[in-house]
Amino acid sequence: MSAISGLMRVMEKAARKAGQRLRRDFGEVEHLQVSRKGPADFVSKADQAAERTLWDELRAARPGWGFVLEEGGTIEGEPGKPRFIIDPLDGTSNFLHGIPHFAISIAVQEPTLDGKGWGEVTAGIVYQPITDESFWAEKSRGAWLQDRRLRVSARRYLDEALIATGIPFAGRGDMSEWTKIYHELGPRVAGIRRHGSAALDLAWVAAGRFDGFWESALQPWDTAAGCLLVREAGGFVSDYRGRSQPICDETVLAGNDALHSKLHKLVVGAIKTA
Repeated sequence: MSAISGLMRVMEKAARKAGQRLRRDFGEVEHLQVSRKGPADFVSKADQAAERTLWDELRAARPGWGFVLEEGGTIEGEPGKPRFIIDPLDGTSNFLHGIPHFAISIAVQEPTLDGKGWGEVTAGIVYQPITDESFWAEKSRGAWLQDRRLRVSARRYLDEALIATGIPFAGRGDMSEWTKIYHELGPRVAGIRRHGSAALDLAWVAAGRFDGFWESALQPWDTAAGCLLVREAGGFVSDYRGRSQPICDETVLAGNDALHSKLHKLVVGAIKTA
């Protein structure tokens, strides 16, 4: 096993502390489903509380670093220092409906050499509180599930591949484009799954549970850690045009080398008619 760095220990400690609170709050959601007001306000507060825990833990351990927070927005750090990109509850709709499939995502992004922008993601963790699984990666040190090395799947053929996706909803994303991609991929693959957490979808691609993934209209906190996980597990992540960026979020396509290439060709063919 690769030795866990001090930074990764800090990130995992923060994720686990926030995860304890989310597990406890998730236990209350079932009781709130039958109330007239429903659990929406409760879940929103749970999301915010988890983010606050992550902020407190990480700020204390790495003073001066910046933050990109789903709820709290962008908080600038000191010049030349990295920033954390955080989603305290990826899979909010699952959480809201009592479905035990959600995660905490934390990534570290480095500033560019000129200090005028943001470059590589060098560390990331996706923590699933209900299963107590920590998917983590550091640049050039591999991807791991706890102390087990992760590798993307070795499947080479589309008809053997299980592909994950996210479906546009509530006005987010391009349903016409998604439908055309689905029509291209659906008849050619072994199955398509929509589980409702992009961070976990990417972590599961890294772990070989899924063979590929596509989605659009995401945010950096949804994918920053997951992109690094897939790459460090030997996979490829790009946008729909095939460009490999530090964080792919507006459009994301992930898989092993053989399947990514095949999926990319199909996606390109689909969106040309979108």
